[in-house]
Amino acid sequence: MLDTQTFALVESSDWRLEPSRTVAAIFPDDPDAADRRILIVDDEAPVREMYAEYLRDDHREDHFECQTAASAEEALEELAKRSYALVISDMMMPGRNGVELLRDVTARYPQTAVIMVSGVDRPQRVRDALRLGAFDYLIKPCELDVLRLSVERALERRSLQHTARVYKRHLETQNIELASRQRELERLQAQLIQTEKMASLGQLAAGIAHELNNPAGFVYGNMDLLRGYITELEQLCDAYDRLALPAEAVAAIAALKVQFGYESLISNLASIISDCGEGAQRICDVVKNLRLFSRLDEAEFKSIDIHDGIDSTIRLLSSYYGTGEITLQRDYQVLPAVNCYAAQLNQVWMNLLVNAAQAVGERGAVKISTGFDGSSVTVAISDTGVGIPEDDQSHIFEPFFTTKPVGEGTGLGLSTSYGIIKRHGGSIVVASAVGAGTTFTVRIPIRVSEGGWRVENSKNFPED
Repeated sequence: MLDTQTFALVESSDWRLEPSRTVAAIFPDDPDAADRRILIVDDEAPVREMYAEYLRDDHREDHFECQTAASAEEALEELAKRSYALVISDMMMPGRNGVELLRDVTARYPQTAVIMVSGVDRPQRVRDALRLGAFDYLIKPCELDVLRLSVERALERRSLQHTARVYKRHLETQNIELASRQRELERLQAQLIQTEKMASLGQLAAGIAHELNNPAGFVYGNMDLLRGYITELEQLCDAYDRLALPAEAVAAIAALKVQFGYESLISNLASIISDCGEGAQRICDVVKNLRLFSRLDEAEFKSIDIHDGIDSTIRLLSSYYGTGEITLQRDYQVLPAVNCYAAQLNQVWMNLLVNAAQAVGERGAVKISTGFDGSSVTVAISDTGVGIPEDDQSHIFEPFFTTKPVGEGTGLGLSTSYGIIKRHGGSIVVASAVGAGTTFTVRIPIRVSEGGWRVENSKNFPED
């Protein structure tokens, strides 16, 4: 027999929660928090009735609700009908014995405690019962006070285990919430870093555009003057050729013409001037595109033409789309002006178009389709690239997630684009299949306030 009195007794106030932090306060709908229902199983009716009568003594404040059963089969039927906090079972019974009942109770009803009572005092049997999950092993004849003490300790241990499970679930829920908040903070931090980076690049682009604009303007403007002056000089030289000059002078002039390559020089001058004019024009176009892309001169919230932003972005990506290796298709519909931060949307087009070009590789096609559904503008950018695996599609908008090789991507492009679209009150979705390409569809409401909320839906184009 286990000497239950050798265990140090602990005051119940040390075991229980404070009133303000009880399990019922956290989970008020849990009926097992104060369950004191006991099932007594013994084939001897006087024994089980004596235990039940003693434990259900109504004169005591700590009385229990007791039911009895004469066999293991009857006990299992009763357990199937109602939940019990504790089972007190005899070891030796006709039919299924107490050990078999113990196995069934611990397997089917793990939250029900079990106390075994037996007339056999063998250490091995005690160890077997405890190993199978019994809380205690008492020897018949069992003193009733010892029985009550064991019952109280079993129920208190069961209550503590229930409390631990409750707090575990509570902590797991809090951990999930904290992890979610941490991911959101990381996403916002990444977007902030990327936004600051793009703002700095925009300022740099605007500065370069400004510094290039004036000298490029000088060159481009002077090309027309130079072309006119060259024409006048040619006319002057032709006039000298028509004059009657001494033979010696004619011979000297002819020698100089041969030395300088006069005929080819005259024919090349026009080509040189034309090339210089074209180069100056291209510099002016780059400046214009940089200013249009960064839009630092239009940084406020205003109405713009979506197509202008997309086209200016494409011109800046000439290294991808100007080589002829990637076929670019435009399917533009008539669109109304959209209220937005133009530079931020251009950043979205930049990210999506670069990803599409890199997904296509050396050969393939990229298609840009736009549309209007009465309240929102849609922009779909499709490619014939390798596609995105289905398992990755739920993560592509997370900060620092990338499917590109190490060193080729930061994992911030789509995350930043997602934040920008959400700020404009819109949405961005992806449809992709491995080997069949990818389509990103961006939807932006045409009426958006500076806070990013749609303020009006209209079936008509807005009046500018």
